[in-house]
Amino acid sequence: MRVLHVSTRLILGGSQENTALSCQGQAALGHEVHLAYGPIEGPEGSLADEVERYRTPDGRRILTHTVPDMVRQISPRRDARALRQLTSLIESLRPDVVHTHSSKAGVLGRLAAWRVLRASGGERPAVVHTVHGPPFMPLVGGPAARARTGLTNALYTIAERLAARRCHRIVSVADAMTAQFLARGIGDPSLYVTVRSGMRTGDFLHPTPDQTRAQARAALGIPPDAMVFGTVARLAEHKGHADLLDALAGELRARRSWRLLWVGDGSLRSALEQRIASLGIENRVIMTGLVPPSKVPGLVRAMDTLVHPSWREGLPRTIPQALLCGVPAIAYDCDGAPEVCLDVTRVGRDRATGILVPRGDTAALRRAALWMAGHPLDRKAMGERGQVMCAAMFDDAAMVRQLEVVYRDAIRSRQSHRARGQGSSESSHADARRHDAQ
Repeated sequence: MRVLHVSTRLILGGSQENTALSCQGQAALGHEVHLAYGPIEGPEGSLADEVERYRTPDGRRILTHTVPDMVRQISPRRDARALRQLTSLIESLRPDVVHTHSSKAGVLGRLAAWRVLRASGGERPAVVHTVHGPPFMPLVGGPAARARTGLTNALYTIAERLAARRCHRIVSVADAMTAQFLARGIGDPSLYVTVRSGMRTGDFLHPTPDQTRAQARAALGIPPDAMVFGTVARLAEHKGHADLLDALAGELRARRSWRLLWVGDGSLRSALEQRIASLGIENRVIMTGLVPPSKVPGLVRAMDTLVHPSWREGLPRTIPQALLCGVPAIAYDCDGAPEVCLDVTRVGRDRATGILVPRGDTAALRRAALWMAGHPLDRKAMGERGQVMCAAMFDDAAMVRQLEVVYRDAIRSRQSHRARGQGSSESSHADARRHDAQ
């Protein structure tokens, strides 16, 4: 099978790691795998070298293609050029499946793939899209800010509805994503299937000698008895680092053993550093900057609790990564987080893997941190439960196997559509409903 993945940017990020692992796993199964992506810009780092270096035992590699005008920002002229570039690439490669990722690549990639499908008389490709996270922002702030966000969300909704009519399957990394998209009238329920975002679980379950808790803390200069709250996330506004400072600055000043460990880099770094200095907690916050994915397991093990106050996510990979390391989580109660951060007040102390707090409630965030600090045995039990749960849920090989099923279903849907000689995407969706009902 020839598969073309399309991603907006190949930066160090959750959706990009998911895409890279999907490509690697599919190449290992013997497929011809291509990956197209736009310019890699910004301080978040790049996965391009890892993808380029990858080889299967029999020498297969991932074939990469740059789409010069596919950029994250909305740019009508560049978006139109990127659509033409993607259409030309798909026409030349003639893939069996086009699998798109993220919002911009998801919309442009599906439009281009469907254009090629129609031009070929329905011969190929089958079109699959993964929803890694919601493009929609929560409505916060004053009336003007809420109006701007509402307008942006409406435009994204229109674009996603259009794109959903031009694919055969939509993969969600969390059930919450399916619910959100269907609530906005995006696609038919029969299109959706949940496939958890896979990762190399062994890297987190089995530490190498240099990535134990003690070694990681020693390398960072963190005392063995310190209480460490950590994040693994881009330093971007919606990731909630500022909320964490609002919640914990007072405790960090008052409690000499407390530390914040921030893993990652991003456009907000300078502003956050200035804020940390103004709060007088420079000696309590450790910022690692950009680190390769191979270093993340050791850094997570240095933490006592992961805190992920992100305002919007699909299913944040950092939570299962922490749980695989035996580290419990605190997270905002939104999107896919409740599917892995099982809240102690909802499921009880004998099933919990963390604490959920209302989005934006920094007082609740502080209370959750204090609870974790005061309940070391509960922390340990939460982490152990999370290890067992996530080892099965997030294995990358399982993800690749599930995608094989999704692709076969998408190809059957495309073949059924072609056999009937029907030109509308609605007929393809009806075929999908009939197949799922069988």
